Amino acid sequence: MKRGALSRREILRGGTLVLLLGTQQIARGATIVAVRVWPAPEYSRVTIESDGQLSSTQIVMTHPPRLAVDIEGLDLSPELRELVGKVKTDDPFIGGIRVGQQSPGVVRLVVDLKQTAVPQVFTLPPIAAYQHRLVFDFYPVQAVDPLEALIAERLKDRPLPLPTPASDPLGELIAKQLERPPVAGPAAAPPRPVPQKTDRLIIVALDPGHGGEDPGAIGPGGTREKDVVLQIAHRLRDRINRSVINGNPMRAFLTRDADFFVPLHQRVQKARRVQADLFVSVHADAFMVPTARGASVFALSQNGASSTAARWMADKENRADLIGGVNVKSHDAHVARAMLDMSTTAQINDSLKLGSALLGEIGNVGRLHKPRVEQAGFAVLKAPDIPSVLVETAFISNPEEESRLRSDAYQEQLADAIMRGINRYFAKNPPLARSRTV
Repeated sequence: MKRGALSRREILRGGTLVLLLGTQQIARGATIVAVRVWPAPEYSRVTIESDGQLSSTQIVMTHPPRLAVDIEGLDLSPELRELVGKVKTDDPFIGGIRVGQQSPGVVRLVVDLKQTAVPQVFTLPPIAAYQHRLVFDFYPVQAVDPLEALIAERLKDRPLPLPTPASDPLGELIAKQLERPPVAGPAAAPPRPVPQKTDRLIIVALDPGHGGEDPGAIGPGGTREKDVVLQIAHRLRDRINRSVINGNPMRAFLTRDADFFVPLHQRVQKARRVQADLFVSVHADAFMVPTARGASVFALSQNGASSTAARWMADKENRADLIGGVNVKSHDAHVARAMLDMSTTAQINDSLKLGSALLGEIGNVGRLHKPRVEQAGFAVLKAPDIPSVLVETAFISNPEEESRLRSDAYQEQLADAIMRGINRYFAKNPPLARSRTV
């Protein structure tokens, strides 16, 4: 009897052991597909892509600042070791990455930070060309004010006289931009008369589409949309920064100035934060057949898309957050829902005027896909107080137009055409004095 009972316990214990081994074997079945590091001034991202979902636990340490992550179900592999060499010396947040086998089936990843940062760790399900992704984002404790940075950059180009103890040129210019008086110090000078003429920066927000984890459309020759639209935006930025409207200097503000991903609602927020006068999102179109060609300009619609193609295009562009990777558990998700509900008839009317001016000039340097401004529910165009358009510069899916998009000459022509369109718009719709607050 006793012998039989022991046998059953041994069998049960053995069965439990088999069950545990089976679970562990399943957990350790994931294989690393790719690893990527995306440095940027606003935040840095580390992505681990695998063919199965990964789970992890994290510990944040402050002295020195670092993040330790234990990833379950993995053995150390050459792909994971590649992370060490992917960190760039100019990464503003990540100083280095170390990986090692913490225990059987558990890999420890340690991210050494150059400054105290706020980490966000989340997973993304498979979508488009990506499989499962484990993502680590590192944000600064206090984000840089984009308006202050923009004006400071302007001051570097046109330096003001050296400040006296009673003056602060940067503070005064920022205050003027926001129509708020500078804070008076103990020895502040008496207030100056308000000039009759509007004296401020004319700000154009340029939004190069996609970026980072989201490559956008990819042409038959391998050209990535995110790369060519950033190049075009840089060329357009240079033209805007050299321009003057009615005696007021213009300044371009880029929603992204490098290869990193910005969620759609944050692009809108950035443009509103700098109180942009215009918002121009730059893209390169793609379609299911390679014969589609020509440039297009889109504005927002409150009453449905102007065509089936416009609706299809808006749906495709609005998926950027899913591909680029947004942490839906963050507070920004609530902000996103609020932002996407705001639009105004006046904004749409002004956007149509801007779109028509751009379309007329772009048509002089290349073929147009449609002769009029189309409308659809593009999430990135939903700033309620900024005329906003999305420019599809050409079809990157068309081999001939892909080749043109890669050429310096065509990019220069496009930048010139968009600049002329912006000037045409302002000639009929001069920018007004500031009335918005941050």
